[in-house]
Amino acid sequence: MPVRTIVRRSSIHGKGVFARARIRCGAYIGRYQGRRTTRNNRYVLWMDESDGSQWGIEGRNSLRYVNHSARPNAEFRGDELFSIRSIRPGEEITVHYGPDWAGV
Repeated sequence: MPVRTIVRRSSIHGKGVFARARIRCGAYIGRYQGRRTTRNNRYVLWMDESDGSQWGIEGRNSLRYVNHSARPNAEFRGDELFSIRSIRPGEEITVHYGPDWAGV
């Protein structure tokens, strides 16, 4: 589990990842870890290759609980999660799942 986060119940959906301490804008939060897959399921983070192909990481660490927000405070750059604004202690860490996500 990333050092500055904790998993607990989320008001957005199920479990969520929350900041334990202030996280500055641009800070590295953690790496999405798991096995490589081509099958979709609940905790797959998809990677786009330059040739248009895709592969996924089946999440096995706490970052699999990062929930969606239309106004996120973090973003994945590949399999690494970074804050895109300052995140307060106790605030849920969220990302935008992308334009293809039905809950936009």
